[in-house]
Amino acid sequence: MRIALIQIGARLEKEDSLAIAGGYIKKAKEQNADIAVLPEMFNCPYQTANFPVYAEKEGGECWKKLSQYAAENQIYLVAGSMPEKDDEEHVYNTCYVFDREGKQIGKHRKAHLFDIAVKGGQCFRESDTLTAGNSVSTFDTEFGRFGLEICYDIRFPEFARLTAQEGARVIFVPAAFNMTTGPAHWEFSFRARALDNQVFMVGCSQARQSEGYISYGNSIITSPWGEVLAKMDEKEGMLIQDIDLGRVDEVREQLPLIKQRRTDIYRLEKVEK
Repeated sequence: MRIALIQIGARLEKEDSLAIAGGYIKKAKEQNADIAVLPEMFNCPYQTANFPVYAEKEGGECWKKLSQYAAENQIYLVAGSMPEKDDEEHVYNTCYVFDREGKQIGKHRKAHLFDIAVKGGQCFRESDTLTAGNSVSTFDTEFGRFGLEICYDIRFPEFARLTAQEGARVIFVPAAFNMTTGPAHWEFSFRARALDNQVFMVGCSQARQSEGYISYGNSIITSPWGEVLAKMDEKEGMLIQDIDLGRVDEVREQLPLIKQRRTDIYRLEKVEK
């Protein structure tokens, strides 16, 4: 399976962000990618005050354009994330997934909101304008079942484990780590979650920009063995990487962590809502 990571930064106008994304998705198809991935808040400058302003309902103009891009290029599209509002005007940080015909086959609302205050570093409160999602999210393709997280979700090991328990062999993570947490934890987080759950982890970041929220970049793919298979720098661009999904079974057979869990002593269960 061939993955295209599209590392771009959000523009002030949603239409400009969409046009840039569309150009890269076309290039991804020209390089025979099966799945294209966009970053977190790819169409919205990453500031809490912007989220309600840029928010659209599911099926809105941005959703339609992304569906169109997937269909035109006959490619699966993990469409980063964007602000989504519901009928009650709650705003979510939401990732949509489209199949090769442009049909929505997946959706994840960021479950863990980024509310942090690092001494001498980054302070941010997504909960000032966003509402948290409440689901573990997977979607099915011709290649198998995959999972979704958004950025801060990766810091919670239980969340990735539940996604793997749901059958995900790859977990896609649109993200926008910053210049405090990125250098310290970005690569470690993706290697650890891949190693813990013996899955591929795919992180697509916003490119670094000089104004407003400054993203770390460094979009990344890690293997079930915990290796870094591919990694970008901070600049805007696209990375193409082939992965062998058979590697999941190979690693799990050689190092049978999943089978050797002591569920007679401990277990992790999803709360049904």
